Amino acid sequence: MTRNPLLEPHELPPFEAIRPDHAVPAIDTLLAENRAAIDDLVARAEREAPTWESLAAPLEALNDRLSRAWSPVSHLNGTMNSPELREAYQACLGKLSDYSTWLGQHEGLFRAWQALKEGPAWAELDAAQRRAVDNTLRDFRLAGVDLPAEQKRRYGEIKARLSELANTFSNQLLDATQAWHKDIDNAGRLAGLPESALATLAANAEAKGVKGYRITLDFPSFYPVLTFADDRELRREVYTAFVTRASDQGPNAGDYDNAPIIEETLRLRRELAGLLGFASYAELSLQTKMAESPEQVRDFLDDLARRAVPQAREEFADLEAYARDALGLTELEPWDVGYASEKLREARHAISQEQLRPYFPAPQVVDGLFRVVERLYGVTFAEDASAPRYHPDVRYFRILEGGEPIAGFYLDLYAREGKRGGAWMDECRVRRRDERGALQLPVAYLTCNFTRPVGNQPALLTHDEVTTLFHEFGHGLHHMLTRQTIADISGINGVAWDAVELPSQFMENFCWEREGLDLIAGHVDTGEPLPAEMLEKLQAAKNFQSAMGLVRQLEFSLFDLRLHHELAAPSAAEVQALLDAVRDAVSVVPRAPFNRFQNGFGHIFAGGYAAGYYSYKWAEVLSADAWSAFEEAGIFDAVTGRRFRREILEAGGARDAAELFRAFRGREPSVEPLLRHSGIRAA
Repeated sequence: MTRNPLLEPHELPPFEAIRPDHAVPAIDTLLAENRAAIDDLVARAEREAPTWESLAAPLEALNDRLSRAWSPVSHLNGTMNSPELREAYQACLGKLSDYSTWLGQHEGLFRAWQALKEGPAWAELDAAQRRAVDNTLRDFRLAGVDLPAEQKRRYGEIKARLSELANTFSNQLLDATQAWHKDIDNAGRLAGLPESALATLAANAEAKGVKGYRITLDFPSFYPVLTFADDRELRREVYTAFVTRASDQGPNAGDYDNAPIIEETLRLRRELAGLLGFASYAELSLQTKMAESPEQVRDFLDDLARRAVPQAREEFADLEAYARDALGLTELEPWDVGYASEKLREARHAISQEQLRPYFPAPQVVDGLFRVVERLYGVTFAEDASAPRYHPDVRYFRILEGGEPIAGFYLDLYAREGKRGGAWMDECRVRRRDERGALQLPVAYLTCNFTRPVGNQPALLTHDEVTTLFHEFGHGLHHMLTRQTIADISGINGVAWDAVELPSQFMENFCWEREGLDLIAGHVDTGEPLPAEMLEKLQAAKNFQSAMGLVRQLEFSLFDLRLHHELAAPSAAEVQALLDAVRDAVSVVPRAPFNRFQNGFGHIFAGGYAAGYYSYKWAEVLSADAWSAFEEAGIFDAVTGRRFRREILEAGGARDAAELFRAFRGREPSVEPLLRHSGIRAA
């Protein structure tokens, strides 16, 4: 191999040149070079008192070079998955885990950082630099730097194995999702589905060279079936396939079963926490969050449940009565709930996601999103068609201020084979000042899985998809509008995990307001704005079954928290029993005994949300309260927008999240705006 693009300096990843067989040699080279360079830095720190310039800055440069090589490999693994890339990615994970453990347990490096804090250079550091040093020392302790040698070795083994398990969980879930499909040649079985869904299913079939329609377990495919299909048996079949993915149940029972992965993951997480002196993994997880203890989180979730569960029961009883009287469904089954709810929504509010689709063509929505951000923060957007990209659907944009670029992002909107499900923002480049003093601009990956365009018509998004796009772009703005120049506290880095969702959930609010929707919505054929009557119906339906939606999130959060706090090494049966107990306490909808939701719960078994799924609700309290400031001043009020940008988006992890919120809002957060926005009655 004469050249490796992952080792060459680039402003953006050279996707067209990257091959799977580049990954391992690049990572091997960088890790070896980093180890040698770090040992040299430590030796220097032992000879002379370390300074920011002699210790922190060169370490950041080493980390950044490694990140710039690994970032495109990791992103391609999630968006353009192939057997070759998967193998290369897996091979690198163990190497990176070993390096991370070596780095976190390097006693000489730890002493160097301590010497920086305790030495004469400390007085010269600014507040952001001091914050970064304090975070680094905390992370050393959480990496087991103080452990005896044998326990350090075991810590490294556990971290490496947990990395492998998370990757296997994700791979098996992707494989299980793609392993099932149902071909239908008779459109009569698809009665009730809107034209947009039929077009998607027909395109699925055409892509595979079959006639008729193909249902898959990708969200744009299965969701319309469960929501609109009049054929109850078809709904049952698709529901069963979806909720049994990667489990011992359902049509592919035993294929890609994630239950053993869950068991080993939970056992190792508990052991890891014990090595570091914590009673549970939840206690360990909260060391980098705003919440102070698992008990505080449990009290927060239980309080929300106390307020929401009674109302949720009323909402479900209302649904049962409607389903019985209007639909002839004497007993609601799990595969009936979405269908009956959509019928009731239409009957009650005369509005549906399908009616809204023509007003949300993807190009108009993207343009509207940009205009919202322009009005809020005074920046502009410009597409760069010359930027390297990894798929024809992907677009690259630069964010400009005063005509000068300050950030960039890749926009990857549509579902496709080989792409992990869901929606997310990830870092491509972090804002930092390099060793020469040059500013590296932040770059983000913004990834969704929306319904693809069919034929010559642009993709028509549901309102739910529009809010998803705004949500992820909120994360992107947190990353891209940062003013920090130290990588460890730049953008979302160093931000308490249970505050990370504040900017993302905040952005969703613009999708419900007339002033925002006038920028976002435009009919695909005429360009006309969303009619006043439809907006009124949309807003009236906003809190339709809102308590049912809230308790569903509480179910996930309580299951995650209790799983990582109460159980040491549970079997798959005990995991299921705990989930059943949580559902008994807060769930109001029927459940199928074969449902294996946990086997597809990638947030906590393959993502960063273990013992942290509650963060969505915790941060929603913050975001609802932040939005209430805009309600008071005007949703595009320039002064409030500048203050939100300065105190939240630009600050990154430079200050404590609670301090930043108080600086923006002028007081402690209140739960009342969340309850009001969600239509939850005061208890």
